[in-house]
Amino acid sequence: MASPERDQIVMVLRAMPRGEASGDPVRALRALLESTAAPPPRGTRVEEVEVAGMAAEWLHCGEVDPDRRLLYLHGGAYLSGSRQSHRALAARVGRAAGCVVLLPEYRLAPEHTHPAAVDDAVAALRWLERHRPGAESPSAQLYVAGDSAGGGLTLAALLALRDGGGPMPRAAVTLSAWTDLAMTGDSFSSRAAIDPMLPASEMHACAKAYLCEVDPRVPLASPLYGELGGLPPLLMQVGDEEVLLDDTVRFGERAKAAGVDVTVEVWPEMFHVFQAFAAMLPEGREAIARIGAFLKSR
Repeated sequence: MASPERDQIVMVLRAMPRGEASGDPVRALRALLESTAAPPPRGTRVEEVEVAGMAAEWLHCGEVDPDRRLLYLHGGAYLSGSRQSHRALAARVGRAAGCVVLLPEYRLAPEHTHPAAVDDAVAALRWLERHRPGAESPSAQLYVAGDSAGGGLTLAALLALRDGGGPMPRAAVTLSAWTDLAMTGDSFSSRAAIDPMLPASEMHACAKAYLCEVDPRVPLASPLYGELGGLPPLLMQVGDEEVLLDDTVRFGERAKAAGVDVTVEVWPEMFHVFQAFAAMLPEGREAIARIGAFLKSR
């Protein structure tokens, strides 16, 4: 049974306004995500840096090894999200994993369509291989993680690195990853009425804004359709009550069939990116602890 805190959070999420009520849904989505930003854990130190033309920041939370470096790719349907909106979640993951975190602001749609976000993610990983906070350093243990669209972007970047050459991270983590922009999973209909975070009816418009005229089944847009062999170990977490449930389950099945070391965790009664509410939600704290243990073991 889920914690009482889960029910309280879901009640608040259901009461929040949606973008379709605005004349500018992209601006409304961005404002909504920024308004829900939580403060990072106490003791987090933020260091601004420029990464391949992107505004970014190093996050130091607790005792971390600067040669254990985690790239965190924020969610937001490829249209929204920022360092501000995801600083707390990224810092918590970094603290659990004992990593210094690089949190970049990759280019967003509709101003920058596919493959701009993928190009930025790959550039950030290549930069991360060469740099530690305050200095250049070739000695690194690289990891990558992301939530929602950032989870799909994590997987797309791994495919691009595998095929194009570059620093392949030792392991990767996704939280509620959006892996299928064609949205063919059964959970888009079976979970539509109970998902308090993602209105399935709005996601087609988000995908269209990001893809422009690109086929949604192109692997670097929808990693579900890629050849998945050769990827590093993966931990994929997803809630049982979200429309993106099948995006994780199906990707995990295909990755395992391709020989990838993949662990899929389906969390009962949990919603989209529930880990972002870890300050209030016991399940969120437990999930992040598992992420930390997974990355430390690699």
